[in-house]
Amino acid sequence: MPAYSEKKAKKPKRKFQPRSFNLNLILWVSFSVFTIVVIVFFAVVQNVQIGFQYREQAQRELRDAGEEIKATVSGSIELLPDDSLSRRLLAIANRYNVSVYLFTIDGRYVFPEDPVDEADDYYAIYEEVRSLMGEGDYVSPYDTDDGSYAYAMKLETLVGSEFYLYLNSSTAHVARAMSEMGWLSLITGLFAVALAFVVSGLVSMVITKPISEVAEKAKELARGNYEVTFESETYACLEVKELSESLSHASAEISKADKMQKELIANVSHDFKTPLTMIKAYASMIIEISGDDKTKREKHAQVIIDEADRLAALVGDVLDLSKLQAGIEQEEFSVFNLSEDIYAVTNRFDFYVETEGYVIKTDIDDDLYTFAARGRVEQVLYNLIGNAINYTGADKCILVRLKKGKDCSRFEVIDTGKGIPQEEIDTIWDRYYRSNEAHKRLKRGTGLGLSIVKSILQKYGIRFGVKSEVGKGSCFWVDFPLPNGREPQAKQTQAPAKPLN
Repeated sequence: MPAYSEKKAKKPKRKFQPRSFNLNLILWVSFSVFTIVVIVFFAVVQNVQIGFQYREQAQRELRDAGEEIKATVSGSIELLPDDSLSRRLLAIANRYNVSVYLFTIDGRYVFPEDPVDEADDYYAIYEEVRSLMGEGDYVSPYDTDDGSYAYAMKLETLVGSEFYLYLNSSTAHVARAMSEMGWLSLITGLFAVALAFVVSGLVSMVITKPISEVAEKAKELARGNYEVTFESETYACLEVKELSESLSHASAEISKADKMQKELIANVSHDFKTPLTMIKAYASMIIEISGDDKTKREKHAQVIIDEADRLAALVGDVLDLSKLQAGIEQEEFSVFNLSEDIYAVTNRFDFYVETEGYVIKTDIDDDLYTFAARGRVEQVLYNLIGNAINYTGADKCILVRLKKGKDCSRFEVIDTGKGIPQEEIDTIWDRYYRSNEAHKRLKRGTGLGLSIVKSILQKYGIRFGVKSEVGKGSCFWVDFPLPNGREPQAKQTQAPAKPLN
């Protein structure tokens, strides 16, 4: 039987699915948890700190009380039942808040006097002290089995009599204080949680509520409602206000782009429909009317050819614009004679000079070079001059100028048309700019020329613009960069003929 192996199908990884959360609840839980953690932390730290401080204080007070009692006892000749000594020891015990036990070496109690009902307890204390002392003179403060602190030492009077001193500091008052602090911490925690709830509500009103409102309006924008307004005077948070202003600007830009898209579709459809209609009409005329008449047939066929050329030019311009805006084409840069290229492009408009009476004047400095994408520069020149022919005044006069500047060569195309209102200066570079007039069929070009010019010059970082005054014509300008020491790859052997001024 042939061996085979089965591969288990890999399960597709589950993509993270974001969930919608109630921001108010998140804030409340966050504030509450944070508050509880802080209260618990401080309660624990406080308890530990109090315990540590009490232990240090108890040990210090036991030593101080022991030293004071030692000085008192050591100055006596013999410890007999003495009311004045008892009062002094009792005063020391009260001052340091400790219990004092004084024994003779053989177990007789000196202070306090041996009560009958507590004899067993005193004897146990005596035995503990004697076992602890051993051969030493004192025992450092230590923890006892019942949680209190104790201290023991050996005393000697002036006549050489020896005694045992035992001091004890109770922790009962500390336990009571810790219990009271526990209840205080609990009450404080409950109050803090309530305060966190109130604060989270206020924060929600200031931050989360506006964010929720902006989110809802953003959904309206996504559904195509470009009239939605994001800005509001009730937004107290600066970040939310800035976000709403940015979204309002984005909404206006999207609305503008949507309007331009619809206009583009309508305009392109119009420009496609017109030549197709004429091609069909004249083809039908050739079949039905002028088929046997050579002169009419050639005239009608020429119309078909012209309209087909116009249709091809429109398709070419649309493709060029798409490629430029997508950035899928990279042109090779070179140094070339810009003056000669401008003469060559200008000569391509001689048809309008000879047949329709246009006047194209030139004022071009010779031998000005630039470093750029030559094919795209010629496209810019051609579109700008063609735009001037379409929109110049009744005198049909155009001026083409090229002058050397400090760091560039400025190219200008000046017409004598109606001019452009200042409020429309920024929109003339848009596709199918119409200057508030109905879309019309141009003398030449496709209506995409200025948009192509803008895309080319922006892509290569070349400065450009327009100066215009209503009733006095327009001046479109471009600052072509100088070669900056680069040499041309190949010099032209013969310059093209210069047009007559």
